[in-house]
Amino acid sequence: MESYLFKNKFIAVVYFITLNLLFIFNGYANLQRANPLENKYPIIPTPQEISYGKGELTFKTFSITASDFNTESELLRSFFQEKGINESSNGVKIQIIKEQLPVINPDEAYKLSIDSDIKIWATTEKGAYYAIRTLQQIFRKQGQGGLFPKLKITDWPAFKIRGFMHDTGRNFQSIDQLKEQIEVISQYKYNIFHWHLTDDPGWRLESKLYPQLQSEEATSRGKGKFYTQEEFKDIVAFCKARHITVIPEFDIPGHSQAFRKAMGFETMKDERALPTLLNLFDELCTLASAEDMPYIHIGTDEVRNREEYVEDGFVKQIMDRVKALDRDLIVWMEGIEVKGDSTSINQLWAQFDPRPGHRFIDSRANYINHLDPFAGMSRLFFQQPCRQPKGDELALGGILCAWPDNNVANERDILKQNPIYPSIVFYADAIWKGRKENKLEYWAKLPALNTSELQEFKVFEDKVIVHRDFFFEGKKFPYIRQTDFQWNVIGPFENNNDVNLKFPVENTLVASYNVDGKDYKWSEPKVGGTLHFKHFFGFPALTNEKTGTFYATMEVYSPDDRLQDFWVGFQGWSRSGGRRVGPFPDQGQWHTTNPKLWVNNVEIAPPNWKQPNLGTRTDEIPFIDEDYFYRSPTKIQLKKGWNTVLLKIPQDNNSWKWMFTCVPVDIENNQVREVSDLKFRTIF
Repeated sequence: MESYLFKNKFIAVVYFITLNLLFIFNGYANLQRANPLENKYPIIPTPQEISYGKGELTFKTFSITASDFNTESELLRSFFQEKGINESSNGVKIQIIKEQLPVINPDEAYKLSIDSDIKIWATTEKGAYYAIRTLQQIFRKQGQGGLFPKLKITDWPAFKIRGFMHDTGRNFQSIDQLKEQIEVISQYKYNIFHWHLTDDPGWRLESKLYPQLQSEEATSRGKGKFYTQEEFKDIVAFCKARHITVIPEFDIPGHSQAFRKAMGFETMKDERALPTLLNLFDELCTLASAEDMPYIHIGTDEVRNREEYVEDGFVKQIMDRVKALDRDLIVWMEGIEVKGDSTSINQLWAQFDPRPGHRFIDSRANYINHLDPFAGMSRLFFQQPCRQPKGDELALGGILCAWPDNNVANERDILKQNPIYPSIVFYADAIWKGRKENKLEYWAKLPALNTSELQEFKVFEDKVIVHRDFFFEGKKFPYIRQTDFQWNVIGPFENNNDVNLKFPVENTLVASYNVDGKDYKWSEPKVGGTLHFKHFFGFPALTNEKTGTFYATMEVYSPDDRLQDFWVGFQGWSRSGGRRVGPFPDQGQWHTTNPKLWVNNVEIAPPNWKQPNLGTRTDEIPFIDEDYFYRSPTKIQLKKGWNTVLLKIPQDNNSWKWMFTCVPVDIENNQVREVSDLKFRTIF
């Protein structure tokens, strides 16, 4: 009897475990078993509700009916005509219908149905516009006609503010380059362009009241470069046509060197400073109506120099003037806090929290100039804007910020040396779709193998790759599929701040080592194109140690002998604050921490640096080849078969970043792609 009960209990336990394993595996399988149409026609940002049907709608011509949305109808009509598809009464029928949609943020919501015909429902022109942007993403040309997947969508944004910011005060960008980026954010349903117009190097908006603000004497970078008032109006109109609102920023009283030089003020306490600024904000507000430009940003951050200090009441008077002009006022948080201010919108940066009761915009940890093209995308994907699932009357949304602080040699370097377009695409999903929770543990590293979180990232990454290849031809998009790469890592070995210290790993690869009485073994596989051992902003990474030496290894299979391009980088460089925690390495070094790379036991030499051994405070010397993704790739000899890659990544007390990147790439016509015929595996 006992034996029978034991067997039944054993069978029951096995059955229970089996059911749970099946449940888990089915969960992974469901994530992986996407509808083939979804793989072919991915939508970014992910709609709130979507179901793909069976098959595709093919058409040669089209006809549009939309009595309430003439502008949006013309947009769609022009899109088809640009693709060589004409309008005809016998064409596929497209209806755009005005209807109140019972969802949150209905002003920007839409429904879309594609079957034998196409129907769009929207409450406002914005919703209709976003529906058309979705249609443009999933359109595919076929011969003389086109294809759409059959599907149904009900979609709305989780947050009302979804923005992108550029600092043109430090580095001027042409109107054409700004429009290129605004066009991209419009495709991904952003609705704010935050325009940082002033900073220490220059006051970039023309003033007819104070033309000396544009003088070469007042401008330390890009002398003679500024936006005329007509160009400013042109950008406002360009954005309005795409349902994007411009937020102009005059950053005061800090970051005001150009202002003070132009006006002849030694300090911001000069009695003429406040009246001048009040006049400038008045002038700014004459360039667009309160309806078209409802927000004014006055900065107030980083007042750290004595010449920037102002008397009590200075900022309050500017706030009162801006509000009197019927504009919502935005300030940076952390910035100057004004007693009695209860209405300003706080734009959060670094890790600062909003003031109680204030509306806020989240830009924390969203600075593209600090982002690596690989690890940075994990941060943008897994972060929860405003640290809540959706917006409300206080949590307005988020703004992704590009601060190319250092001087740049050419405006295109801003797009080349910062992962701007990948960041826009990854962040679009978080700020539109929202996130159920904030997953800080993945801000600096990808999730572990065989987890639903990694599979979630992989599914979205596949969408990004499709968009990269379809929509970013000719644009800088430094990203390849990184979930293919898996690394074993070991360490950190104690190096006593000696980055040249060698460990047994360099002699032979075995499963474990004993060094100074301490056992070390290789980790489970770590996924990613970039691995952070310790993150420079303190986000959870692979270790809490401050110094030491790590090693990383994987194997690469090549079907032939070849000289293969690789992206290789150690310890990284932010495009901010000079060469932060420099100096830059000398010739013969990958980095001042002396990392190493071997392939098949052959050491790979670092690049021949164009600007070796520069110090930290070199803000005015433009970057050229410092980071792996904008310098010439490293050429590495691979043999036919499996190739062993080994990296040594030491850290001392002087370096700010502790990380590495080592991935093969295929670069043709300045476009980076995956190397399709290589395979990868871990050793341990």
